[in-house]
Amino acid sequence: MTSARSAARAVPPSGTRSGFGRAKPRARAKARTEDNVAGSGGFRVAGIQMASGPKVAANLTEAGRLIETAAAQGARLVVLPEYFAMMEQRDVDKLGARERPGEGPIQAFLSDTARRLGIWLVGCSVPLESADPAKVHHAVLAFDDKGVQVGRYDKIHLFKLDMGSEHFSEEKTVAAGREVCVVPSPFGRLGLASGYDLRFPELFRAMKDVDVLIVPSAFTETTGRAHWEALVRARAIENLAYVVAPAQGGYHLSGRETHGHSMIVDPWGVVLDRLPRGSGIVIAGINPTYQESLRRSLPALRHRTL
Repeated sequence: MTSARSAARAVPPSGTRSGFGRAKPRARAKARTEDNVAGSGGFRVAGIQMASGPKVAANLTEAGRLIETAAAQGARLVVLPEYFAMMEQRDVDKLGARERPGEGPIQAFLSDTARRLGIWLVGCSVPLESADPAKVHHAVLAFDDKGVQVGRYDKIHLFKLDMGSEHFSEEKTVAAGREVCVVPSPFGRLGLASGYDLRFPELFRAMKDVDVLIVPSAFTETTGRAHWEALVRARAIENLAYVVAPAQGGYHLSGRETHGHSMIVDPWGVVLDRLPRGSGIVIAGINPTYQESLRRSLPALRHRTL
């Protein structure tokens, strides 16, 4: 359920830090990024935070409500969190929800919602069939504003954790991907990744000259509390790129607790918007002119030698 705080957070009042050109003095860094966004080829992007359960239909309903909220606030690119359609109670449950590429309720939802709202929409993780009947691909799918799938990334790095009472091993039911995916878009080059990938900076370097990193996640509370913000901000700083990092945030029927703290970070490492817990959205303006000025002032991307 959505708490009163999260519901209020999902629809910020006029003048809050989510609006263009209305940042308060304490948010000067964000003001530099968002000022005159519309006049500089900029756009708004949103990340969705959820606490998904095991029922696909219920999760799609909740996701749809939050996507509509983001679109109503002017977001042209909306990104859902990892496991948005299903946070299974058992690892094998995802096998029952697997879909063939181009078929199935999860993919239909993403395509139809993108087309109906006229937005670009990224969903993760869509369980797509693999060559191994005991495993699925953990796919990040990007759809354009016509509802056409324009990008697919199969998660390369599979999460594993044995710490105290927490035991996770995605490799038991997920087939690892092999290819980096960068999607050309009206918003620049979008680099697709997922969750545990954040710990492997070489993946993002391989994307080259990427403008916006999209990293839907479902960090556990244990690992998220220790590392989440540091990893997200580091990927933004070292690539001089915006990072859109929506997350799962709360308690799940499986007993799992996810860290939340969905955020959008600018190329200087400034957190533009954040939602600690519960269902809701983060939203911010992305300013390509500001990004380009940073890359000219600090040409670190051209200084790579290894």
